[in-house]
Amino acid sequence: MQKRFLFFILIALISFMDANAKLPAPDMNTRFDQYKEHFVLDMWKVYPGWASSVGYHMYDSVLVVPDDASRAKELSFCKANLDSLKKFSIAGLSDANKIDYYLIENQLKYAEWGIKEEKAWEWNPASYNVSEGFANMLGNDYADINARLRSFYARMAYVEDYYAAAKKNIKNPTKEHTQLGMEQNSGGMSVFSEDLEEALKKSTLPDAEKAAIKDRAAQVISAIRRYSSWLGKFPHSSPRSFRLGKELYDKKFAFEIQSGYTAEQIYKKAIVHKNELHASMYDITKKLWPKYMAAKALPADKSVAIKQLIDVLSAKHTEPDSFQAAIEHQMPELVAFIKNKDLIYIDPSKPLVVRREPAYMAGVAGASISAPGPYDKNGNTYYNVGSLSGWDKDKAESYLREYNHYILQILNIHEAIPGHYTQLVYANQSPSIIKSIFGNNAMIEGWAVYGERMMLESGYDGDRGVNSTEASPEMWLMYYKWNLRSTCNTILDYSVHTRNMSKEDAMKLLVDEAFQQQAEAEGKWKRVSVTQVQLDCYFTGYTEIYDFREELKKKMGAKFSLKQFHEQFLSYGSAPVKYIKQLMLEKK
Repeated sequence: MQKRFLFFILIALISFMDANAKLPAPDMNTRFDQYKEHFVLDMWKVYPGWASSVGYHMYDSVLVVPDDASRAKELSFCKANLDSLKKFSIAGLSDANKIDYYLIENQLKYAEWGIKEEKAWEWNPASYNVSEGFANMLGNDYADINARLRSFYARMAYVEDYYAAAKKNIKNPTKEHTQLGMEQNSGGMSVFSEDLEEALKKSTLPDAEKAAIKDRAAQVISAIRRYSSWLGKFPHSSPRSFRLGKELYDKKFAFEIQSGYTAEQIYKKAIVHKNELHASMYDITKKLWPKYMAAKALPADKSVAIKQLIDVLSAKHTEPDSFQAAIEHQMPELVAFIKNKDLIYIDPSKPLVVRREPAYMAGVAGASISAPGPYDKNGNTYYNVGSLSGWDKDKAESYLREYNHYILQILNIHEAIPGHYTQLVYANQSPSIIKSIFGNNAMIEGWAVYGERMMLESGYDGDRGVNSTEASPEMWLMYYKWNLRSTCNTILDYSVHTRNMSKEDAMKLLVDEAFQQQAEAEGKWKRVSVTQVQLDCYFTGYTEIYDFREELKKKMGAKFSLKQFHEQFLSYGSAPVKYIKQLMLEKK
């Protein structure tokens, strides 16, 4: 009986094992989806500030001290996950997961490269600034104000060590990044005084707790002030050049842009496109010359003729104290035009708030978008507008002539509708959080530049109303001037960082060939001296998106729908254009 019992147990066990052997193992995509979930959660432990910026607020109270230990932790995280990726066969992944695989791999290798090769943590003092993360905690209503203030208080405890580590890291900083670090950190102190005071007024925390928060904030202000003062006294006996150099530049371009083109190929395409734009601008100049310059002969020099007409048209602009109001006024006009032309769905539940640019952001760009992350989809999207307060008359006039009546409209298309604001709303709806958090700058900026041309092709002209079917020649001329900006951004960035372009030659490019005002050109020189590769994003992404659209139009003929193209393109999140193109072509 005992032998028979053991026999039946053995048979049952074999049957059970056989039945389980026939159960399908989790397929590659299921396992990869599970991996992605764990990867993202583990990543936020390494990058808590990044987590907060995209709406994941579990680590709001943590501020990473940028010391050797934190860099070692980051490198360990990268190595472990690059090893984990090797366990997945790319061929067995879905198209969407293939993109996520490449995005994760690129991000991990980029982080490693940044620490080991680029080493900006040694030469860029402006990379050390705590203000933005704290400002976002006060400005976004993702939780009760009391809870946010308590996280604010806890995070402030790390600030002293943060700046101590920054001082230890900095070895041979560039003068340009040193100056920017001083400006932005000094501007950011207002977060811990005026901004914090306003938040405390709205809270119901006990007085003793409010007092403790103020005391710690005073210590933070002192730490920031000491860091700025330390930077101001840095000897700079052998400062590093702000120019990245071709070897580092090419690698950074490959990591950041993720284009099918190399940096040099994009540079050469930009040169060709610049010449094409000049030809189009001269054709319009000849057409408009009798209307605006009838008493004056058309100059023989084409560039001179174009510049003179642009100067006349640029005199039409808003005033310094109404610059932000003019931007606010145009937002509903853009929405109405898009709805009338049925170009893309604009979600009315995602408001856009136009605000004065916060002090901690000053010094790089005059207009920008700050959007909520994928975990904070109901947060405010801000259109940050640089203030002209305190500018002297000549500087303000130069700036306003640059952002004149026509170009201000194109700027709003780029930054807001249907540019960055619209694209980022769609990106937050992407089913893949990887594509949302690893947003590709070339796609993001390229979409904004593409939107400018698309709107004019659709007939947009603020002077002609919502039913406009054709933009005026004046609008087109200014658009071409504006498009020269993104084109020359690439020429400038590549030339400065890899070909040692001088400031004098850069100003000639921007003022004489791109027809920019002196103030704008000076600002762009400052920007190229404190950033690298970012200025390539505009032209690279625009070129890839526009060419892809034209390819689809030719392929689909009468079946092509502009609205469908826009919404499908944006549905893939902020992925590199080459991957979006691949997916969309496979579905046609």
